[in-house]
Amino acid sequence: MKYYSTNRQSPPANLEDAVMKGLAGDRGLYMPERIPALDNAVIRSLKDKSFHEIADTVAQAFFGEDMEPDALTAIVQDALSFDTPVVQVHDGIYSLELFHGPTLAFKDVGARFMARMLGYFIRKKGIDREVNVLVATSGDTGSAVANGFLGIPHIRVFVLYPKGKVSPIQECQFTTLGQNITALEIHGTFDDCQALVKAAFADDDLNRRLQLTSANSINVVRFLPQSFYYFHAFAQLDRMGRAGNLTVCVPSGNFGNLTAGLFAQRMGLPVRHFIAANNRNDVFLEYLQTGIYTPRPSVATLANAMDVGNPSNFARILDLYGHDHAVVTQQVSGCRYTDEQIAATVYEVWRTHRYLLDPHGACGYQALTDRRLKPGETGLFLETAHPAKFKETVDRITGVPVEIPHKLQVFMQGKKQSVPLGKDFEGFKNFLSTVV
Repeated sequence: MKYYSTNRQSPPANLEDAVMKGLAGDRGLYMPERIPALDNAVIRSLKDKSFHEIADTVAQAFFGEDMEPDALTAIVQDALSFDTPVVQVHDGIYSLELFHGPTLAFKDVGARFMARMLGYFIRKKGIDREVNVLVATSGDTGSAVANGFLGIPHIRVFVLYPKGKVSPIQECQFTTLGQNITALEIHGTFDDCQALVKAAFADDDLNRRLQLTSANSINVVRFLPQSFYYFHAFAQLDRMGRAGNLTVCVPSGNFGNLTAGLFAQRMGLPVRHFIAANNRNDVFLEYLQTGIYTPRPSVATLANAMDVGNPSNFARILDLYGHDHAVVTQQVSGCRYTDEQIAATVYEVWRTHRYLLDPHGACGYQALTDRRLKPGETGLFLETAHPAKFKETVDRITGVPVEIPHKLQVFMQGKKQSVPLGKDFEGFKNFLSTVV
């Protein structure tokens, strides 16, 4: 399988180079030259398979021709070595809880999968110098990547995060690890962090001296494994007899998760429609409504992992549908929620159903509620992180303290280790040049 750049100014890459580079030379995002389709019979048989078996089926379809099947199966098994995500129902609306991994957020699967695949290619190529992984985070990406890559030989990770704009528990998850993980506290927004990462890949001098790659969802093997979740959710709903006429709502920030869902649909998963739930950072909703994409600085909200004003994977969505606005809007609709609306949803669902949403999941739940599902239509939203990761916010809304799971308590006992930096690229480049 070859991978081309969304900017189409760089030569195609094989899987190994796409993983190792992260971003194409023309600053475009890698896309597979084709999206393999699964037979309908295979999709209908998923209800009889485990999550690991489902993930392996999808992974082999995408990556099987580029690596040994047994090695790929081992990567899948390692990446999914935690509790299985489960579908729950709340007054006719279904949720898929994606927070059963090591950092209690949906990005654990993609981060662990990429870490193991990158390690596989490092061993295969016999690389004897460090590969430097750059990752920008608005919260959950940093913790998932830091923990997914922790202790892997020949890999060093730099986590860039906006000072004061991630939750305290999220910050603990990537600033207390040490070893091969370095946290960089940037005086700016998530978009500033993401811009620094992209600028580093575009800098010829840095790339000559350093082996750089990215673990953000700009890396093709960071976002694609998230499609496993969609097939797994479908299988669970199929067992319940509720997989027909399916609408999936995705809390959306950098749009890697939604893009993974759209890829799953292209592979044959029968999803009728997608909803991209936004907070006040609603540039994608504006595009859906007007056909004009106008990125702008992000603003801080209760749903901080969605605080993205220039989502990278928008380029992949456009490419997937041939830059045809009408086709995009047929497949995806959008919505926007303010902090006040998010808080009201968290409170009401807790009061009525005793189910505790996190602020991101609240956007997904409310979008399906507002859609007013018709008889026979199934609505599924992705609950992307454990509410304890946003304890101060959720406690304030419900008036009931969230119990902190043991996994998070362990992180909170560590000592913060971070390096403060400005948002100027030269300062960032000088830092990398000094420490690497």
